[in-house]
Amino acid sequence: MELVSNLPVYQTVPEKYIFPPDKRPANDIVNHSINLPVIDLRGGGIDSDGQDEIIRDIMKAGKEFGFFQVINHGISTKTIDNMLQVCENFFKMPAQEKERYYSDDMSRAFFLNSSTQYDKSQTRYWRDYLRIACYPIEEFVDQWPEKPENFREILSEYTLRVREIASKILKLIAEGLGLHKDYFAGDLSKGNIKMEVNFYPPCPDPSLTMGLLPHCDRQLITVFAQGTATTGLQAKYKQKWINVKPIPGAFVVNFGHQLEIVTNGILKSVEHRALTNSTVARTSIATMTMPTMDCLIAPAKELVNENNPPMYKEFIFRDFIKAYDAALANREGVLEFFKLY
Repeated sequence: MELVSNLPVYQTVPEKYIFPPDKRPANDIVNHSINLPVIDLRGGGIDSDGQDEIIRDIMKAGKEFGFFQVINHGISTKTIDNMLQVCENFFKMPAQEKERYYSDDMSRAFFLNSSTQYDKSQTRYWRDYLRIACYPIEEFVDQWPEKPENFREILSEYTLRVREIASKILKLIAEGLGLHKDYFAGDLSKGNIKMEVNFYPPCPDPSLTMGLLPHCDRQLITVFAQGTATTGLQAKYKQKWINVKPIPGAFVVNFGHQLEIVTNGILKSVEHRALTNSTVARTSIATMTMPTMDCLIAPAKELVNENNPPMYKEFIFRDFIKAYDAALANREGVLEFFKLY
C-alpha cells in the first residue's frame, strides 16, 4: 500500500513524484485577475420570484466558464466542515487502519487509493483519494467504514443535502435552456451518486509536482467542496489557468462531459486540475451526479435544428466510460470518439 499520507516527512520530493519540466505547473500561464462567478441561491427556489435572475446567472457562467461557485445554498457551514473534517481524519488514521480499504477495484462501493488510475505507472500525483458510492444510501452504507467516529452518519447527511443542491441546479439549467424543468430528472441523473474525496498532504516542493491531472469530469454535474485551507483547484479559461479561490461555506459547481453533450455545446465542460502546497494538508470533496450506465445520451432534440445540427452522436453512457478511460481522461481524446464534426 503506497499512500502519500503514509510517507515520512521529506525535505525533498521523491523521484517518482517529480514531473518532467514541460509538465510542471510553474511553466503554465495563470491569470490572477479573473475569478469564477459567485451565484447567490438564496430565494432561488423553483417557484421563487428571484428564480429568473439566478437562471440567467447560471447560464451566463456555464457558457463562459463551465464553472461557478454557489453561496446561500441551504447547507450549513457546520455540515460541510464536519464532512471535510471526518474525511481528513480518515486519511490521518494509522496505516494499518486504512490498509483494508486500499484497492484498485473500481467496482467497490468504497475504496482508498493514491495518485490516479490514469498515471499508468509513470510520474505519480501527490494525492490520496477515496472513491465512494454514496446514493442510494441504504444500498451502500454498510460498505462504508465505521471509523473515524460518525463517518457513516456524517456522510449520509452530507450526501442527501448535496444531492438536493445538484437537483435544484439541474432544474434551473433545464429552464434556462427552455427545456422542461425535470428534463434531467430521469436516467440522466439517476445513476449511483459517486463521491471522490481528495487528500493532498503538504509537499516539500510544489513546483515539481501535481496534485491531479488536467481533466474534464465524465458525469453530468459536480458539486465540489474545496475547504478553505488554501487555493489548490485551477480551471482553464481562455487557454490560461485561473485559481478557484476558496469561499467559506461555498460550493464549486462544474459541468461534466454529459451536460456539454446533451446541451449540444451550449454549456461547457472545462478542464481543471489540482496543485500542491508546502504548508498545509488540503481536503476536497467532489460529489458527482451520474447517468445510469444504460442511459442513452444525445443532444436534446429541443436544442438542435437545421441551423444548429447535433455535434455529437448518440451513445450509451457505459460506452462513454470505456472511451474516457481509454483516452486517460484527456478532453479532446475522449470527445473525439463521439463528435460528428
